[in-house]
Amino acid sequence: MTVCDMTDRAMPDVQSSRDQRDIVIDQVGIRAIRHPLTVVDGQRQQASIADCELTVTLPAEQKGTHMSRFVALLNEAPLSLSLANLPDWTRRMAERLHADSAAVAFRLPYFVTKTAPVSGQPALMDYHLGLIAKLGPSGVETLLELTVPVTSLCPCSKEISKYGAHNQRSHITVTVRVTDPALSIDALIARIEAQGSCQLWGLLKRPDEKFITEYAFDHPKFVEDMIRDVAGTLAQTAGIHGYRITVENFESIHNHSAWAIIDRL
Repeated sequence: MTVCDMTDRAMPDVQSSRDQRDIVIDQVGIRAIRHPLTVVDGQRQQASIADCELTVTLPAEQKGTHMSRFVALLNEAPLSLSLANLPDWTRRMAERLHADSAAVAFRLPYFVTKTAPVSGQPALMDYHLGLIAKLGPSGVETLLELTVPVTSLCPCSKEISKYGAHNQRSHITVTVRVTDPALSIDALIARIEAQGSCQLWGLLKRPDEKFITEYAFDHPKFVEDMIRDVAGTLAQTAGIHGYRITVENFESIHNHSAWAIIDRL
């Protein structure tokens, strides 16, 4: 018998003891733990670091969950996640914690190499990515979360001004329910950022700046226009059933933001 075996036998397992209050806890676990992982999107793999949130439902009769098992599972093998294997990872976590319901969320920076529109200069562009899964009585629900920055140019400002129009950076944040694990993250990003007055790039030369300035001027959009256009493209995207969208314009002529929400989840 090892020292570890003797220690485990000698120490009481308090969290497995019975609780007398008869109250189910909907979610209990760990959050704000960072862990390296590889995101797999089709043939592309990308290393990143995720903020992880891992929880299970705790039965009314059980005093506590086994918090160390969440961390042990994260460290069991190099973490590689995709929309295809996320449901199985969630089920495995629930089995390890002897839970009927569970939820996981991995939120991380996600990078795409983009080439500038005129000069063709390549550079990385960063986005916010969330891989989320929820296990319940009907199975696993997989959600994909993205925040995509774009440029917006005000139609009213363009209409009333002799020259110029105010523009600003905007964040389009979408959460979609994934029904086809073959859904491409990169392709969805491209579809979303195409709904702004103009998309963004990491590296631009003067010809690129001229192109972007003029392109945005030719495609003015209110926050209402952008969110409706995003909703339209998501509704036509295969592999998605339901979505939540928020668009926030960080106004350049006001000390506040304009924002809108469409929730079809």
